[in-house]
Amino acid sequence: MKTDKIGVRLATTKAQIARCFPVMAELRPHLIENEFVERIRRQQKESGYQLAFLEEAGAVRALAGFRVTECLWAGRFFYVDDLVTAAGARNHGWGQRMMDWLLQRAREEGCKEFQLDSGVQRFEAHGFYLKNRLHIVAYHFRRTLS
Repeated sequence: MKTDKIGVRLATTKAQIARCFPVMAELRPHLIENEFVERIRRQQKESGYQLAFLEEAGAVRALAGFRVTECLWAGRFFYVDDLVTAAGARNHGWGQRMMDWLLQRAREEGCKEFQLDSGVQRFEAHGFYLKNRLHIVAYHFRRTLS
């Protein structure tokens, strides 16, 4: 991968992954801290998931979980599972810096598309995605199984 001029790093060590938990928990409050590192490690192994983060003054300001995958309907694509800026760090450009890095990484990976899903309640995030020229193209359906 090319040298990152934005300051994004991949969380590869247990300590780096663990440091991302408080920000990830803002997006995914159901996560349990003492299970977090193992869940990330399992996703890395099973699906190629990667966790990227931006930090300033020793604090994680924004992070993104992503993977490169392929399917019949889209070909090779870059999928963002998680994208969040820490609540106290919003409106300072961290999210845009992360988005710029993700889009560049998708290009470097030879992906034809950049995709993410976003909960219907996340209005501010939707505005950010639309500003970054992402388009609403589908509904995502889900059923919880017991």
